[in-house]
Amino acid sequence: MSDPSLDTVVVGRIGRPHGVRGLATVEVRTDDPDLRFAPGTALTTDPPERGPITVVGRKWHSGTLLLQLAGPSGEVYGTREDVEALRNTLLLVPVTDLPEIEDPDSFYDHQLVGLAARLREGTVLGEITAVRHEAQDLLVVRRPEGGDLLIPFVSAIVPTVDLAGGFVVVDPPEGLLEL
Repeated sequence: MSDPSLDTVVVGRIGRPHGVRGLATVEVRTDDPDLRFAPGTALTTDPPERGPITVVGRKWHSGTLLLQLAGPSGEVYGTREDVEALRNTLLLVPVTDLPEIEDPDSFYDHQLVGLAARLREGTVLGEITAVRHEAQDLLVVRRPEGGDLLIPFVSAIVPTVDLAGGFVVVDPPEGLLEL
């Protein structure tokens, strides 16, 4: 069993360099990028040996978040090559730093991953392994016999989420499970 105090959630992924002064594009994976990527914020990383990384500067350019970052030693990454070496690094924050969600029908992805997905009568469909955010939110359910199901995460199809019980109830429309 892992130590819950070490649980983290991904808030961003470092992308390609922007310009020649060491700015990094960031794929944002948080509802509040201005809070998560405020200058002075230290973020843990995956892979861990690249961090912690500190946000030194932040700006938006044509809808893309650009960050100036400093490494564990405090040295600012100042060139395209420095940032290129960080490409695909995941930026993490502890789960304990996340605010409570007040809407009882909203969940963080990490709360759903690992839950069992089952039909109303109790038949287990599999385990939720991811949540995809596309045109609509989709639960990725790994079937026991192999393969994945994509279940639209809407209340008409997933009427029950029982975090304490460790499961969700799926009430699929005809044909959904055959896709």
